[in-house]
Amino acid sequence: MAAENPLRLPDVLDCPVDDKGFSTSGGWKCALLIIGVEVAERSAYYGISGNLMAYLTGPLGQSTATAAENLNFWSGTAWLLPLLGAIVADSFLGRYRTIIVAALIYILGLSLLTLSAVLPSVRADDCQSADTVRPCSPDPILILFFFALYLVAFGQGGFRPCVQAFGADQFDGQDPEQRKAMSSFFNWWNCGVNAGVVVIFPVLNYIQDNLNWGFGFGIPCIFMAGALLIFLLGTKKYRYSIGREEELPILRIDQVFVAALRNWRISPATSFKEDASFTVSRRNPEQFEFLNKALLEINGSEESRRASTPREVEEAKALLRLVPTWITCLIFAIVSSQVGTFFTRQARTMNRSISEHLEFPAASIQLSIPVAVTVLVPIYDRVFVPVARRLTGEHSGITMLQRIGTGLFLSAVAMVVAALIEIKRLKTAEEYGLVDMPNATIPMSGWWLIPQLVLIGAADVFTIIGLQEFFYDQVPGELKSVGLSLFLSVVGAGNFLSGFLVSVIDKTTGKDGWFANNLNRAHLDYFYWLLAFLNVVQLVAFLYFAKSYIYNRGSAV
Repeated sequence: MAAENPLRLPDVLDCPVDDKGFSTSGGWKCALLIIGVEVAERSAYYGISGNLMAYLTGPLGQSTATAAENLNFWSGTAWLLPLLGAIVADSFLGRYRTIIVAALIYILGLSLLTLSAVLPSVRADDCQSADTVRPCSPDPILILFFFALYLVAFGQGGFRPCVQAFGADQFDGQDPEQRKAMSSFFNWWNCGVNAGVVVIFPVLNYIQDNLNWGFGFGIPCIFMAGALLIFLLGTKKYRYSIGREEELPILRIDQVFVAALRNWRISPATSFKEDASFTVSRRNPEQFEFLNKALLEINGSEESRRASTPREVEEAKALLRLVPTWITCLIFAIVSSQVGTFFTRQARTMNRSISEHLEFPAASIQLSIPVAVTVLVPIYDRVFVPVARRLTGEHSGITMLQRIGTGLFLSAVAMVVAALIEIKRLKTAEEYGLVDMPNATIPMSGWWLIPQLVLIGAADVFTIIGLQEFFYDQVPGELKSVGLSLFLSVVGAGNFLSGFLVSVIDKTTGKDGWFANNLNRAHLDYFYWLLAFLNVVQLVAFLYFAKSYIYNRGSAV
């Protein structure tokens, strides 16, 4: 009998366990409770991130390009940290404990962020008098702000991948009926989250823009505390993973690559490690064939080491199969990152009047995306999927990669529309003589930005939800949190790439180039055309790799 790994803590103790290593609870009631937890957490997150561009360029006085770079870097960090949180969860603490610890860190970060917004800040003009200018030390409030901001990123890095994987764990993916329910779970997860953001986001934006930033940051802190309390309510009803591994899953897979590299010169005639319970995949035996050398046993040698098992090799191959999909979705993530930066900046220059004395906040245009998702997900789940299921025989209507590819196409269309609308905005500014008046309102309705945002929302219904299901479903069984963190890391890497791209273009085109502070003299339309072209290239590459992808059905690895 294999020795238990003392580092890996089970989610719970002393509860009934089924033959797959899960406690015998869960189901839709628990899943819906967890969706409620995520609604509260996402409301907190987007309550901070959604209007962060306005805070950076307003109270903090940063330029458009600098604020965009800072926002992209922070967003990228926030979306990449789930990789660390997922490894901790899958290898050490378990998802349940990781969620609780991460939520506490999250709440601390939001509390410090609120504190940084209410304390007085040291400005450059405070360091000079009428006759002299004395050097200023770094503003401690600004340091506190960025420390708190990255603490929030760290907390959500542990919370986000684990809570969604924990929600999906409430269903048995090996049971045909529950597998359908799991596919629907990802749809309703995103529908619920987006519906919550639609309700909360405009209220927070109004408070932040018109009342008080401290209050506007404090409310998300209350939401996050509420999310933790809601999560704890279901402790006795959740379906937990109880299994303990002989080795940490990540280390076990890492050893496959190390062994394959160590044995790369050895003849395959050497004996292979046998495993009666598992055989190397015959779906495509030549795929990643170099990893099969990890199965070689070197006997009678000073370098004798344990050979990998066929199951371990197949787990490593399963992870490698995900890499092309991960890479070919990065441009999609770059497009998504423009919503909170340049789309919002465009809206601030346009007519946002609802009535004579009331206008909607610029950041509120971002609501078009969650509104589109909230409307389209029920249609997709209740109308499209049943019809497509009868035609294709797929439990989810269309395959996961077909779903992702459809979203990539819609993303390219969205960028074309965005470029055309920006051209119209620039022409309107020129026609009314407002080119050199950056603070003037261009007589063009902000509603013109809605089509591109609705298209991005539609793309999210296909690609974002498709990626969530794909990475959860296709990773080895013990690495479900890591699987969802891979999806999140696509978005994180896209944010970093967006920040890098903006920085390079800004330095190349100069002060009055594509990203000039005066958007009426900038050329965001050129940037959007570039993204549209990159989207097309991305789609072609995605289709090439998707054509040869072989699904790991039922996560049998």
